[in-house]
Amino acid sequence: MTNPQFEDLRAQAADAIDDDDLMSVYTGLVHEDGRHEYYFGNDTEEATELREAAAIQLGMMLRVLADRSDSSVDELTELAAERAEQMQLR
Repeated sequence: MTNPQFEDLRAQAADAIDDDDLMSVYTGLVHEDGRHEYYFGNDTEEATELREAAAIQLGMMLRVLADRSDSSVDELTELAAERAEQMQLR
């Protein structure tokens, strides 16, 4: 059975992606069978703009995950860095 709050959030996110004034988009999908998909695109021209957009997205994600998982931002940052080292880009 699917969580109705999750379904609502997924629909809201899909609608938001259609916004015309987006500068940066990241979507990470984790499937029940363990597969991972990630989509990351930016309408930026300079490396500094890319770093800033990525830092904002990572910060938002870490803040939400820390709040919902009763973990600290530092704990999640360390775990995320370990996982990033293990991931293969596709």
